[in-house]
Amino acid sequence: MKLLHIDSSVLGPHSVSRQVSSAIVDRLRQATPSLDIVYRDLTQTPLAHLSGSHLAAAQGAPAPTELGPDLAASAAVLNEFLDADIVVIGAPMYNFTIPSQLKAWIDRILVPEKTFKYGENGPQGLAGGKRVILAISRGGYYGAETPYAAGEHLETYLRWVFGFIGISNPEFIFADGIQVGPDHREKALAGALQAATSLRAA
Repeated sequence: MKLLHIDSSVLGPHSVSRQVSSAIVDRLRQATPSLDIVYRDLTQTPLAHLSGSHLAAAQGAPAPTELGPDLAASAAVLNEFLDADIVVIGAPMYNFTIPSQLKAWIDRILVPEKTFKYGENGPQGLAGGKRVILAISRGGYYGAETPYAAGEHLETYLRWVFGFIGISNPEFIFADGIQVGPDHREKALAGALQAATSLRAA
């Protein structure tokens, strides 16, 4: 059993999403000591954002020499994802959506004929069967009943992305309101960590 652990917060040890994603991985490691874990910190080893040259190479055009390391990184990231049975992602909300570091990673795993394809009936996901667990942290409250629901482009985006590639039931653990005040942050973090320790083992 292979687990891929992704962190994308720029806040290091001060990050709520990192604390929660780590707790999720600890829970799963305790349940399955033989778990093979691969960790990728998208702020320590950032991926370049897609360029025209990168897209051209993906379409079969000759790749310039300087693009070699970027293409190798793309292949490594995609293979890590394809090989994983479980994917745990720490995803904070930055300006109402995902961090750009996480977007760069997603751009490397949404690959035609690898994680999705188009057919007569439209797109078909090819990455089904994986368990995806997301540790979400948000500074405010963005539930459907709140005035700010229309500004929520983190959870909704991630649900769509993973559904598009065949993962229709990603699991979410939320820490909301962490910028509202110290009490809200403490309560949100405690609740998320408790949810992480209560995750089903498999």
